[in-house]
Amino acid sequence: MKRLEGQVAIITGGARGIGAGVCNVFCEAGATVALWDVLDGEVTVQEIRARGGDIFFQKVDVTDKNQIAASVQYIMDTYGKIDILINNAGIIRDRSFTKMSDEEWHSVLNVNLTGTYNTTKAVLPHMREAGYGRIVSASSVNALLGAFGQTNYAATKAGLIGFTKSLAREVGKYGITANAVAPGFIKTAMTESMPEAVIKAGIAQIPVRRIGTPEDIAYAYLYLASKEAGFVNGEVLNVNGGIIS
Repeated sequence: MKRLEGQVAIITGGARGIGAGVCNVFCEAGATVALWDVLDGEVTVQEIRARGGDIFFQKVDVTDKNQIAASVQYIMDTYGKIDILINNAGIIRDRSFTKMSDEEWHSVLNVNLTGTYNTTKAVLPHMREAGYGRIVSASSVNALLGAFGQTNYAATKAGLIGFTKSLAREVGKYGITANAVAPGFIKTAMTESMPEAVIKAGIAQIPVRRIGTPEDIAYAYLYLASKEAGFVNGEVLNVNGGIIS
């Protein structure tokens, strides 16, 4: 039996990058996946379906509570449960603090932090009623190390650590766990657009001497979303090749 056989998972920000990797790995593990994104997720859905995955796309902006509520209701009406919520959606608006605009600050907070609040708030009552759930949110190595030009992003990712640890204390008694994954330097469309010298310099800082892949992160999510991780609660799993632990 596959690890997530018969389970229903929501993966936010699933259209590309790490999110698409998580969708693929979860489908391979037997889950039915609802891919949420403001971007078009149909290409990712069709690619995964071609490999036998059970996945569908819902266009959801995690800052829009009405879209979230309607999408959750559809899943409950169709499948009767939500076992897993992966809070992966996030944006960057990098700029040095002195030059950062209010919009660049608030837009990142609204998606990365308040968006996680919105999705968790909508899904948690159904998990509580079922007496089971796995909530995993995306933090970052930069929540712990900081990064030039990312006061907004790092603040949200650090906030998600506090959110996760506090939520874990509240929901554990209902058979629900809350954990986070903190990725390091990962190969995505964003990092591939960086100058080669910057990429090489980044890899030189990683003890395993390679850049991470979306699948590296996806397998960390898979463990924390599994039934086997039922005694892991309130933890932050650093997946960064050894930069920090």
